[in-house]
Amino acid sequence: MTFPNFLKEFENDLLKYKLDYIKIEAAPLKHGKIVNVTQSKFLGIPYLPIGVDYPKDEAGKPMILLAQLNFSEIPTLKNYPEKGILQFYISGNRWYDNEAKVLYYENIDTYQTEFSFLTPDLYSDSPVNCEHRLIFSAEEEYGGPEDFRFDFTFNGLNYWDFENSLNESEKKEIDKFFYNIGHKIGGYAYFTQSDPRGHDQKSKDDVLLLQIDTDHEIMFGDSGVGNFFINNQDLANKNFEKAYFYWDCC
Repeated sequence: MTFPNFLKEFENDLLKYKLDYIKIEAAPLKHGKIVNVTQSKFLGIPYLPIGVDYPKDEAGKPMILLAQLNFSEIPTLKNYPEKGILQFYISGNRWYDNEAKVLYYENIDTYQTEFSFLTPDLYSDSPVNCEHRLIFSAEEEYGGPEDFRFDFTFNGLNYWDFENSLNESEKKEIDKFFYNIGHKIGGYAYFTQSDPRGHDQKSKDDVLLLQIDTDHEIMFGDSGVGNFFINNQDLANKNFEKAYFYWDCC
């Protein structure tokens, strides 16, 4: 990523904030089209090994697969899995309360094919409207104004005051450079309100596992964004049981 001229004086210091991440391009599929069971996707039929119970929410209803990541299709990212399938489930009608589960299968084996219990009514409130095929690319970024970890000051000015000091053309450039919108794995998180990790000392080592943003066929509340977080050490140990979901909107 090339630093624009008005950021050149800060380049060496901003390099210390560099984070690698995986950008996700999500392509909605036409009605009747589906992604292979083991492939990465938003929505759709999950990979579920034979003998494993399908996840249910606190009300006892089947959850819906919000996202599935097959890491054999994804560029390598430090501490994140290099293989296996990571799944993100939410409650069909209780996701507003952040009810979610994250499951990981390191090795892919024979799987179940009977999912007739996943009836259309379970998806009536889903923030994702249709199945999506996912394409991944390795990227890098140098901060994010909503992410609590980005505490950089520009000659004594915080991000917002510095942005206000720029001309209109520069403001557009800095938006592209620092705004962490879109679907992604890792990196800096985007919020429409504020970062919940900044208000909880226990969450200071939590990193972004997956971000799903509002898109053509995706809507969290009123143009919101959905994020999954995990403790950095749990991520390195592939312990996803304590990963959690958070979303906010305008």
